[in-house]
Amino acid sequence: MAENGRKILAAVDEGDESMYALTWCLKNVISENSKDTLIICYVKRPRAVYTTMDGHGAGYMFSPDLMATMERYSNDVAQCVIDKAKRACKDLNDVKLETVVELGDPRDMICEVAEKLNVDLLVMGSHGYGLIKRAFLGSVSNHCAQNAKCPVLIVKKPKSNGGNGTH
Repeated sequence: MAENGRKILAAVDEGDESMYALTWCLKNVISENSKDTLIICYVKRPRAVYTTMDGHGAGYMFSPDLMATMERYSNDVAQCVIDKAKRACKDLNDVKLETVVELGDPRDMICEVAEKLNVDLLVMGSHGYGLIKRAFLGSVSNHCAQNAKCPVLIVKKPKSNGGNGTH
């Protein structure tokens, strides 16, 4: 292991799966007094923009006020997810904590951030989508596993067995 520790990128989103992956990483990957750097990454998806192809008003127009409200909401969601992730990391000692918020397709942006920051490991959750949903949405974790230039650890949240016990 490098003298300076490792750079570990944890991708988070609004789902429980990514927070489970983060807490699993804190328990099983990050070691105390390791001088590791944990980078929490959240990617805001760009909002759908409707424009008219022919310029004759067939599309939707959003008022500047509505656009500003949508942008504020997107920023609030990002801040909320980052804050929740930071709270999960509150007991870390000797681990440097950084945050990154990007805008774009999570599949591409997570890989780009991992490469740009030259991380040693990418940790992410798996939504466990079924075959049909995955075919339409595309699996972010699968895409990153195939395309990231660093090792990728995909943490699957155990299926709940009807009880509310935590692991």
